[in-house]
Amino acid sequence: MSTDENNPAASASELPGRANYTQFADRYAEQAPVKPHNAHYERPATRSLLGEVTGLDVLDAGCGPGIVSAELAGEGARVQAFDVTPAMVELAKTRCASLAVDLALGDLGRPLDWLADGAFDRIVCSLALDYVEQLTPTFREFHRVARPGALLVFSMAHPMRDWIDTRTRGSRTYFETTRFGLHWGGFGEPKPWVEAFRRPLADIFNALTEAGWAIDRVLEPVPQPEMKAVSPALHAELAQAPAFICVRARRV
Repeated sequence: MSTDENNPAASASELPGRANYTQFADRYAEQAPVKPHNAHYERPATRSLLGEVTGLDVLDAGCGPGIVSAELAGEGARVQAFDVTPAMVELAKTRCASLAVDLALGDLGRPLDWLADGAFDRIVCSLALDYVEQLTPTFREFHRVARPGALLVFSMAHPMRDWIDTRTRGSRTYFETTRFGLHWGGFGEPKPWVEAFRRPLADIFNALTEAGWAIDRVLEPVPQPEMKAVSPALHAELAQAPAFICVRARRV
């Protein structure tokens, strides 16, 4: 693992997710519901893998400002959700105030010890696992809190896409897990410095199966047609190569 040398403030001991989103939680909560990457690309693809949720118990792991939690509760799910960033939990409480959503502060990289064994029919983790260095313990915790036959659906940055980008790869090989940082555009100024982990695809899938999950379906999503009207350049880019990967696994 290596920390991006272009950011002298980066700390290998700091939780990337909390440090990342504390900088711009309000801006993210305001813009993510309509931002093309989210609204017309990742979120519909992830949602398509979850299936019917009415009457089910769903865990939204790494819930951010509660966008997915609110959608699922609005469809009749009983949702428990958590995030590592205190500001995001507060924003999610506001968004989900009138819905069947229980919210907590929690870290994907640590035991989910406030959650009971076998409590959930569905687990969704949208674009949060990129901030976790070791995936196997997290997938094992998901397995523990899932009921037999439950589905886990998660999305991540596409490993090959991130490796092709020299800003994230640097001089490192595809096969290494690396910690990198970028200034994100699209959320106003000042541009937040966001750190994440990039790892090979095999490490994601092997961590999943080692934790007791059976891979059910993999999506390398294409943008929805609606994106073409609001961001034609991004639509053309994502129609050529994926930015994210979405995975559905079943508890065995």
